[in-house]
Amino acid sequence: MRTFRYFPFGLYIFSPLGFLFAFVITTGANARVTAPEFGNRDISMVFDANMHAGIVSRIGGHEISVGPKSASETITVDGKSVEDFAFIGSETARVSDVRGSGSRLTIRGRSGAVEKTETVDAFENFPSMLFVSVSYKNIGRNSIAVQGWTSQAFAISAGSVHSTVPFWSLQSGSYESRPDWVVPLKVGFRRDNYLGMNADDYGGGTPVIDVWRPDAGIAVGHDELTPEIVSEPITMPSADEATLAIKCQLNRSLKPGESLKTLETFVAVHTGDYFRTLREYRRLMIAKGVKFENPGSDSYDPIWCAWGFGRNFQPEQIVNALPEAKKLGFGWVTVDDGWQTNEGDWQPNPKKFPRGDADVRALVDKIHASGFKAQLWWAPLSASPGSGLLHEHPDWLLLDASNQKRKISWWNAFYLCPAVPAVVRYHQALAERIFKVWGFDGLKLDGQFLNAVPRCTNPVHHHHNSLDSVQELPYFFRAISEAAHAIKPGAQIELCPCGTAYSFFSMPYYNMSVASDPESSWQVRSKGKTLKALMGDKLPYFGDHVELSDGGTDFASTVGVGGVIGTEYRWPPNDAKAAPSSDGNSAKLILTPDKEAIWRKWVKIYREQMLPKGEYRGDLYDIGFDKPEAHCVEKGQNFYYAFFAPEWKGTISLRGLKERHYEVVDYVNGRSLGVVQGPTAVLPVAFTHSLLLEAVARN
Repeated sequence: MRTFRYFPFGLYIFSPLGFLFAFVITTGANARVTAPEFGNRDISMVFDANMHAGIVSRIGGHEISVGPKSASETITVDGKSVEDFAFIGSETARVSDVRGSGSRLTIRGRSGAVEKTETVDAFENFPSMLFVSVSYKNIGRNSIAVQGWTSQAFAISAGSVHSTVPFWSLQSGSYESRPDWVVPLKVGFRRDNYLGMNADDYGGGTPVIDVWRPDAGIAVGHDELTPEIVSEPITMPSADEATLAIKCQLNRSLKPGESLKTLETFVAVHTGDYFRTLREYRRLMIAKGVKFENPGSDSYDPIWCAWGFGRNFQPEQIVNALPEAKKLGFGWVTVDDGWQTNEGDWQPNPKKFPRGDADVRALVDKIHASGFKAQLWWAPLSASPGSGLLHEHPDWLLLDASNQKRKISWWNAFYLCPAVPAVVRYHQALAERIFKVWGFDGLKLDGQFLNAVPRCTNPVHHHHNSLDSVQELPYFFRAISEAAHAIKPGAQIELCPCGTAYSFFSMPYYNMSVASDPESSWQVRSKGKTLKALMGDKLPYFGDHVELSDGGTDFASTVGVGGVIGTEYRWPPNDAKAAPSSDGNSAKLILTPDKEAIWRKWVKIYREQMLPKGEYRGDLYDIGFDKPEAHCVEKGQNFYYAFFAPEWKGTISLRGLKERHYEVVDYVNGRSLGVVQGPTAVLPVAFTHSLLLEAVARN
């Protein structure tokens, strides 16, 4: 059955599938042409006569106008933004592709010499999303110069639900300052979220941004299968609204009759924070063919990393520390930076491994004999200036538009081009050596430069275009992963892009994400929520070395979000050979007796609860507006909650429970808080920093 509603000059049909179609009706000689409204079950796009658009959220049957209409799809011609396109007609049709079945609105308008054709797709399987593609055609007699286009430019109003912080946001750009990914907005805020290079070796990201208020949120992004050089700016120009958009700069001439087509972009609405949007984006990309890897062998075991000894470590220091790591309950040992002669050649350092391969294998055998899995640090795609590799293959270098080498700052090295087949084969051979000859069980691929690479214009590479290097980077990681798994099925491949906002496009080719040099416990938790939405619960999230958290001992932040714990402590405490740490603060890395007791306690808690094997319920709490900050992991019949605040005295809400009784236990301190009844329970509590609870199902 269908129901019909009439509006001036329009007939609106609500179908059982949840789609909202709008058709223009004109009668009589003086009838007006009215731009349509079109949408999906949870979202509508409302156009006006200039093809400006506004977004309406209908989640849960509650209609909310997210913000005013704006010039959402525009083109810059001869230095001026063309924003108003006089509406000339529209039509609808059924569509079907890998996303399922749906409907398409095609709407057309004109402005001077430019004709705009915009399609909006609504798919039944993605009820909160609309997909937009735009084509601009030069219908004039002269060529026009195009400098760029903008898509999904929308404003979100502050709304009627008042808060001291009007908006929270998810940012997607990568910067040398390594800012938070999840941030509150204030008047005057702007971040361009440029997904190209924002420094010599910082760039890339996931092409989705999100702004939300307490009762509604809006996200925009693109769903192409390769990295694209666009910006996704978020601004807060006034106390009343914030804006978001997707922008692409061009330098192109359109001849008469020629057309320019944008990327396919999408807009989505949601309630709560950004978690639902990223989860839907992940589901969308899987529908389009993206496949994620399986977890590595023993991938949830806690990790001890020898980076505490620094680059000047000696193999015997690692061997001497193994009994303590075993006693504490760690399962992985990572041999970090410093094992190699240089970046590029990747030969064992003869001062540490005088017999070369044999000595590296001997170290791995000792790690295995002590009951651990062994992981090796590696910074592929980098080459030191004095390396034999660059002496033999200077043609492998990535060169930028100025024909200059691009520097990798931390290692004082240079980029190799990932789009050169010989470069890929060289790294595949290195991966084979690491697993077959040396016997390692996993890789720690490390470096901010691995998140994205600059455009390459090296003439000897004969690239199709300069974007080849950018778009081939994910397949470079695929080659390493395939080489590793061919020799050691279940090998653990961790990618640590050092503080950058992860590129989604490489995610299918490794099986462990990491907090990646967090600068606070907030980053540990917010990155955990983000990466679990993008990669799912099946793949482990490593909270990185606890020494990087607030106070250097905050295991709770990793445990609470269902992450894998890790450390880089030095042991024994009186090791006279240990060189100063990289930041000059060696004392914080020493495992004192007091710290040893804390480490032992948290490894025991971690192993007993094993929350990475549960389902992270990021949909239950808003990380920005809910106070105290809350996270939940559902595992079996039980629910695990983690609350965070500097100081809290008041009530907390246990969401997501089934309609049954639960005993609530503070599993860190071993005390019962009583029995509650689902589906939602409220408890009075007081805590400092963190409170971790288990709701144990009772018959």
